[in-house]
Amino acid sequence: MSNPFCFSPDDARAGFPRDPAAMRFAYVLKHGTMKLGLYAQTDQDRQQPHAQDELYVVVSGSAEFIKADQRVACAAGDALFVEAGVAHRFEGMSPDFALWVVFWGPDGGE
Repeated sequence: MSNPFCFSPDDARAGFPRDPAAMRFAYVLKHGTMKLGLYAQTDQDRQQPHAQDELYVVVSGSAEFIKADQRVACAAGDALFVEAGVAHRFEGMSPDFALWVVFWGPDGGE
């Protein structure tokens, strides 16, 4: 990482697990209750509901985002919000799909 307060997707990708079957996710920052990571899974989204509120910002590519019973197309530049504990996932991710993930606040959400 070249700077302690400016993060690139490449910084995060350097922290991805080497096992190609592992989830492609890595944190680049943890501060108090806030965590910032990059998620770049392109086969199957296996995540489960999270204890904290979260914000996604799509860096590249596109996908379908499913939150509870809602579905929306998303692409680079879009931001998505998920309340703590709500089921959600991405489907139909393009090969270049990547997004920043920000978790914050207490367990159970704000």
